[in-house]
Amino acid sequence: MKPIPIILSALILSMASSAVMADSASSFNTKSSNISPAISLPNVSPANSNLANRGAYIARTADCMACHREDYSGGVAIETPIGNIYSTNITPSQRYGIGNYTEADFKKALKKGRAPNHQLYPAMPYPSYHGMADADISALFAYFQTVPPVEEAPEKTTKLPFPLNIRTLMLAWNVINVPSTENRAGLSQTQQRGEYLVNNLEHCGTCHTPRNLTQGLDKKEYLSGAPLGKWYAPNITPDNDSGIGRWSENDIVTYLRTGMLDKRAYAGGPMAEAVAHSTRYLSDEDLSAMAAYLKVVPIIKTDDYVIPVDTSRLPNPVSSSITYNLIEQKDYLAQAKATINASANNDAGNSSKALYLAACGSCHGVDGYAQPDARYASIVGLSSIRRTKPDALINVIAYGAKGALNTAPKMPGFSKELSHTQIASISNYVRINFGGLESSNVSAADVKRILK
Repeated sequence: MKPIPIILSALILSMASSAVMADSASSFNTKSSNISPAISLPNVSPANSNLANRGAYIARTADCMACHREDYSGGVAIETPIGNIYSTNITPSQRYGIGNYTEADFKKALKKGRAPNHQLYPAMPYPSYHGMADADISALFAYFQTVPPVEEAPEKTTKLPFPLNIRTLMLAWNVINVPSTENRAGLSQTQQRGEYLVNNLEHCGTCHTPRNLTQGLDKKEYLSGAPLGKWYAPNITPDNDSGIGRWSENDIVTYLRTGMLDKRAYAGGPMAEAVAHSTRYLSDEDLSAMAAYLKVVPIIKTDDYVIPVDTSRLPNPVSSSITYNLIEQKDYLAQAKATINASANNDAGNSSKALYLAACGSCHGVDGYAQPDARYASIVGLSSIRRTKPDALINVIAYGAKGALNTAPKMPGFSKELSHTQIASISNYVRINFGGLESSNVSAADVKRILK
């Protein structure tokens, strides 16, 4: 039998897979009760009490839907190296959900990871929710009483192999890793609110912070970036090179609201889920508070830095109308393909361009500007293709991505259609032509290593 610390490490390694951020307590925790979100909440009802409707907003800030679905019926698989952990039904169904919970039970589950009859796995981010204000928990509990009960269990439930199925092992883990962050002194009132949102409700560090030996959050590397299954949650400390130090507070607000920053960032994977289910519904005041806090977290420089964009090397749109004129886009793509096919010069550059046009051009456009009005993402200048490590780009090409908005088309993955050599070729083409890099040397071996 493996020693307990190793068992815990293997288990908890997976826990960030569907959460989106970190934790820490804050005495500045009631402001959300008087704030209206910029986008109307679909889970607010005039038939409900003010307390319950405030809880609906807190459910969005805590990103409950990303794991438990919009109807809270559960069954979402959280991929782990040792098997899938499935989210549970948290509707007020007395048989299948949490209908028999008292408020005290609910509070204990959120803050200590303890259900009435068993210990929870930290896939439910209670190390972050540990810092939630009691008033917010009361509002959230009132809201869940108004949710329509789903009278069925999720199709699949968590079944981990022995001894990982012994949930009491989590008690030892909790002693070491709960809470996962501490409050800082010297913050302004706005920054305190941002700290509470970032560290507790939105639990940003769950994805963006590396893990320690026990697979709890490594506080010394807080928000400096971490692997996340098929994804990599980047450094979001205010370092200018490897983090988001060059982003203004308004940039951060825009990204959290829309999942996009022109020529810099586009949310995909778990971050797209965070925007879709949570941050786009937050008030401007709360998003501004998060931005203010993220600008003052300790700076951490990592080796996965973003190469500064050279705008002179970025392509220009073919015309002022091609990004919204579908016919023009199709005609230009057909012309570009014909030119490549007719070319006698079959060098690596032409081969890479041909691969890009065949696999990517119909959505992202010949020159990478796509058709944003139709929710096809422009990829020109994105930081993910300008990073020294090409992991994010390769994973998107291989596994696809879903945008932050439900109206955005889902990008398919090409891991089965393209070889490692072809994925490397497209990666190099994209990094040079749309990222403005002078050179890129992603190899088939790199692709194999990253996808493994």
